[in-house]
Amino acid sequence: MIRVRLFAALRELADDGAVDAAGRTVGEIADALGERFGDRFASIVAVSSFVVNGERASRETPIADGDDVAILPPVSGGASARSQPELRSRASASTPSGTGSPR
Repeated sequence: MIRVRLFAALRELADDGAVDAAGRTVGEIADALGERFGDRFASIVAVSSFVVNGERASRETPIADGDDVAILPPVSGGASARSQPELRSRASASTPSGTGSPR
């Protein structure tokens, strides 16, 4: 068995930050976890990044007992100027009055 660390939405869907899985490659592990935790989990894993022993990995990367595997979902969102007053202040300070264009 391989210990797989999960983050963000994957952690929530699995209801755990780390799970055990079997497989010879990252892809086999990802597929097994998708079957185990459902379609939503599988759809996120399909667009996720993989890290094995601290190095970026692909679905084809071989896995051995004792390897540290992490699945990182894509990052999205962030703060918009509309939702963050300090960002609005910085944005308006970088544009001339009333033009909406950068200086």
